[in-house]
Amino acid sequence: MVLLVYDVGFLGADVATSGVSEVREAWESQRETYTSEFLEFDPCIWNGYSVGNMVSSSKEIAIPMALAARNLGVIFRPSSHIFLQFSLAHSVSSQHSLQESIRAAVESKTYKQIPELLIASRESFQNPNPFAFLSTFSETHRVSVIDEILQSLIPVRPRSHPRVAYSCLLSYTLESPNPLPLALAIIQRTLRSGCLPVPQTHLLLPKAWLDHRKRSQLSIPSTLSEMHFIGYSPDCGTCNYLILSLCKVDQLQEALKVLHGMSRAGCIPDLDSYGTLISEMSELRKTSRVLEMVKEMMKKHGLNPRKETIVKAVDSMRATREIWRAVEMIEFLESEDVDIGFEAYELALEGCLEGRRFVLAGKFVIRMTERGFIPYIRVRQRLVEGLVSVGELEFASVVRQRFAELKS
Repeated sequence: MVLLVYDVGFLGADVATSGVSEVREAWESQRETYTSEFLEFDPCIWNGYSVGNMVSSSKEIAIPMALAARNLGVIFRPSSHIFLQFSLAHSVSSQHSLQESIRAAVESKTYKQIPELLIASRESFQNPNPFAFLSTFSETHRVSVIDEILQSLIPVRPRSHPRVAYSCLLSYTLESPNPLPLALAIIQRTLRSGCLPVPQTHLLLPKAWLDHRKRSQLSIPSTLSEMHFIGYSPDCGTCNYLILSLCKVDQLQEALKVLHGMSRAGCIPDLDSYGTLISEMSELRKTSRVLEMVKEMMKKHGLNPRKETIVKAVDSMRATREIWRAVEMIEFLESEDVDIGFEAYELALEGCLEGRRFVLAGKFVIRMTERGFIPYIRVRQRLVEGLVSVGELEFASVVRQRFAELKS
C-alpha cells in the first residue's frame, strides 16, 4: 500500500481553531464517500498553526481533500517525496489520456473538440506533444489531417481560442523530419487568428528553414511557393515572421534574401518587413546598409519609415560617429515629405555637437526650426557657444536670432 501524507495549515492563532473544524467537516464529508480509503485525520495546534496529518492510500481521497483544503484557504503541501512520485505517474497517465482523446477526435473528424481538450489538460500537454501520434501516419495523410484541423478551427470564436492547438501543432511540425512548408501554413493560421507563435518558434523556424533550403537547393521564392502544394499561399505576415525569426538568430543575410525574394512569391514587403531589418541593422551598427534600406523602401515600394525606425537609425549613426550620414538620411526624408518627428532631429543635432561639427549643426538646426521644432535650451546654448568657439560669430548670431523668433 502506498501512503500519501499531507500537511494542512491555517495561518494565525485566531483562525487555527476554526480551521481545524472546517477541515474536519470537509474530511468527514469525503470520508462518507470513501470510507474504505479513510485512514486518519489527527489535527493539533502548534505555535498558532493548525496542522492536520491526512494519510490516504489512494489519489481518489487525497486529491479531493487537497482541493477541499485549498478552497478553505488552507496552505497545502506534500510532506514527502511520495506525492511527487504519484504526481509524475499521474502526469504520464494524463498525457497518455490526452493523446488518446485527441486521436479519437482526429479519427472521428470532430476537430473542434481539440482546443477544449488541450485547454482542459493545460498542465500536461507539453511533453510529449499531444499530436505525437501523427508520426504513425504517412506524410501525405499527416499533412492532410493537419490541414483539416487548421481549416476546421477558422470559424471558432473567439479567434484566439485555438491558440494552444496551433502552438502544439507548430511545435510538433517544426520538430518533425520535413517541417516545411506545413510549418509556414500553421504560422499563417496562428497569425491570422490574432495570436503569436510561442517564443521558441524563433529558434526552431530558422533551423527548419535553413535545413530545408540546404536540402532542396531551392530559391527563396520557390521555397515560399511550396505552400501552394498544400493549398496555402505565402503572405506578408508569414514572411515577416520568418524575417524576424532569422534576425533573432543572427541570420541577417538570409533575412535580407527573404525580403528581396518575397515579392517574386507574391508577397509585397510592408513597413514591418523593412522595419524589422532596419532595426536589426541599426543594432548591429550597419549604418551604410541602413541608409540604403531606407532609400530602397521609399523608392521601390513607396513606403515611409515609421518615426521609431528613423530614431533607431539616427541613434545608430550617432553611436558610430557617422552623424553626417544621419543628416544625409534626414535630408533625404525631408525631400520626400516624410514626417520625421522631434526626437530624430534632436538626436542628430546632439550627434553633431558631440563630434564638434558646429557649422553642420548650425545648418541642420535651421532646417529643424523651419519645420517648427526648437531644440532644448541646453542644446541651443551648446550650439551657440560652439559656433563662437570656432570663430563663427555671425552664424552664431543668426542662429540665436532664429531661436528668438521661434520662442516669440
